Amino acid sequence: MLWCQAPQTLRTLFSCRKRKFWVKVSTLPLQPLVGEGKEVIEHYLKELISQGITFIPRWTPPAVCGQAAEQAPAVGHNADAVPVEAGARGTTKEQTGSSCPPAEAVSPDADKLDADYIERYLGQLTPMQESCLIRLRQWLQETHKGKIPKDEHILRFLRARDFNIDKAREMLCQSLSWRKQYQVDYILQSWRPPALLDEYYTGGWHYQDKDGRPLYILRLGQMDTKGLVKALGEESLLRHVLSINEEGQKRCEENTNLFGRPITSWTCLVDLEGLNMRHLWRPGVKALLRIIEVVEDNYPETLGRLLIVRAPRVFPVLWTLVSPFINENTRQKFLIYSGNNYQGPGGLVDYVDKEVIPDFLGGDCMCTVPEGGLVPKSLYQTDEETENADHIRLWTETIYHSASVLRGAPHEIVVEILEGESVITWDFDILKGDVVFSLFHSKRAPETSHKEATLPSTSTAGDNVQLIDKTWVLGVDYSRMESPLVCREGESIQGSHVTRWPGFYILQWKMHGPLPCSGTSLPRVDDVLASLQVSSHKCKLIYYYEVLASKDFRGSMSSLESCNSGFSQLSGATTSSNQSQSSSHLSR
Repeated sequence: MLWCQAPQTLRTLFSCRKRKFWVKVSTLPLQPLVGEGKEVIEHYLKELISQGITFIPRWTPPAVCGQAAEQAPAVGHNADAVPVEAGARGTTKEQTGSSCPPAEAVSPDADKLDADYIERYLGQLTPMQESCLIRLRQWLQETHKGKIPKDEHILRFLRARDFNIDKAREMLCQSLSWRKQYQVDYILQSWRPPALLDEYYTGGWHYQDKDGRPLYILRLGQMDTKGLVKALGEESLLRHVLSINEEGQKRCEENTNLFGRPITSWTCLVDLEGLNMRHLWRPGVKALLRIIEVVEDNYPETLGRLLIVRAPRVFPVLWTLVSPFINENTRQKFLIYSGNNYQGPGGLVDYVDKEVIPDFLGGDCMCTVPEGGLVPKSLYQTDEETENADHIRLWTETIYHSASVLRGAPHEIVVEILEGESVITWDFDILKGDVVFSLFHSKRAPETSHKEATLPSTSTAGDNVQLIDKTWVLGVDYSRMESPLVCREGESIQGSHVTRWPGFYILQWKMHGPLPCSGTSLPRVDDVLASLQVSSHKCKLIYYYEVLASKDFRGSMSSLESCNSGFSQLSGATTSSNQSQSSSHLSR
């Protein structure tokens, strides 16, 4: 047909131009319209070709009707200040009361989803799947100030949740906060495996499979899991597995560039020869289940295929223990061979080139994966060392702090400024619930107090701290330095404040509730529903703050380039803004 014979430029053009049209038509039960629509497109394609036209500039939306974007409210210490919605930080929101519809937000990366880009980096996508990817990416741009993962990473979470945007968004946000809080992005640079792991951990990378996926070999049957747990502890093993997954993602990107097609997952070859009851040691199984849980939550759809060879009789017992914790989509990628069934047609040669099959599996390729063996008991940690190691966990090395915000019990931290012209910077993620962020100043030193939750007795305040005494009067004992800012669940907030006077600056997060209404007005339905939604649980957040001398402060905090906080190596590009609304100067 002429559609297939059209120049690539036109085909790409109409594929992009009519994408939304196809999505809408495909959701309707009026199938004849599809054929008619295609005929219309073919008709105009013929007209264009007959006129010698092979390129049409991309359509751009008209400017929004005659008004500039809303400006953030002036900063002051007015006690009656109204909380600023997230839109004041640059989040795109629909404007009400306007006679013309708002223009669709256009990001610098919006042009990436053309046919060539999809084929080169993402693989085949249906129009509906592509639409889900664009929508989720736009939401991340609005709530994370443009610092978003690459499309390949977002797509993994969409696939893990069968392209349910709400479920994928929740899973992705939790994972991004996890990476940020625990500094996972730096694990390849900071983690150096102990010599014990180099000798006794029987796993390593080994070329790639027939599909170009990086190949990881794990000789689990030869690994002394009990000895490794007793000698190193669960945290070291978890950290090592995380570094393997980070390396796997890096190798996928390299293979994508090498083979010229999307490689988004890797293959794992597990040799179970030598597996016995020692591997079913309860603490070892517990450590394995925890590792599986962390990997499933944060590295979805990264395993392309799992080849299990030489499975012994004890394997069904281990499989019964771990399989319930493995996602169904992941389980479908498992291929299990017992005995020597992996040899010959239908075995490894169907998935791995014969030239790279390891020598210990009958191949000709020398494999550098350690052979393992029993860890000497002299290297085991004592009970006291094990107990101390549990407190020196992987997670405690983060620069972020976690906090809970309860109804009637905000979380507050104090920063003492001895000299003026300092800069207080902050970076926090809202993990659960909606909160209001405020900044106050006081000449008096507040006293720390922990407040019990007003929720059922099973909840505790824990990491919730109050500093502002109930007897303090706003405007007398302390003053407001920043307009209160409403922060929604899943948002990532960065900002800064330039101080002019010494004293005590208090950063406060409190649970967001409906605004007080006048005696003659009724509360809005949305406010009532929001109140009911947050009344049954506490809000959670992670935060980091830093005080800098003004000479050390380098511009907007939207990228936090002046402090130790980082975002993610998964981010395709980080954009900086010189209009950070949460960055403000002190005014009185």
